[in-house]
Amino acid sequence: MSAEGRPSPLLCPSAQPEMTGAVAVGIVGGTPEEPRVRPLEHPMPVSPELLALTEPVSPTEVFRFAAPCLCAGCGHFADSTCRFAAKVARMLPRVSEGLPECDIRPRCRWFVQEGGEACLRCPQIVTDGVHLSPELRLAADPTTAVPTTDPAASP
Repeated sequence: MSAEGRPSPLLCPSAQPEMTGAVAVGIVGGTPEEPRVRPLEHPMPVSPELLALTEPVSPTEVFRFAAPCLCAGCGHFADSTCRFAAKVARMLPRVSEGLPECDIRPRCRWFVQEGGEACLRCPQIVTDGVHLSPELRLAADPTTAVPTTDPAASP
């Protein structure tokens, strides 16, 4: 609940640091070919000091950010759903054996919408990466249609 007693808005776990209410939720690690986001113990509010820590590279190369979902204000949102979350859950391979640690899960649009299937793929989602997988590039393209089924579920 918000301080005013209203339900808190769902968070987009793939936000930009300049978005209102943005917080850093993870640190990008792994390799350029296989980046993996390691969650922070607690989200850190975006501040000029936090962003300066990433210089000389972009903050999105170092951190993963979350912010209140823009809903209809986002190119990935249609028919009351996040199409990016649906594509993550249906188009990308699982990269986690179990649900990764995540402080925002109860408020995460992707989890609320797609359940644990989004979480099992979430650590591979990076905003800026030199070697993004073809699947991630396709899923991140707002013009790509959402598959009707998970190809991994096929026999």
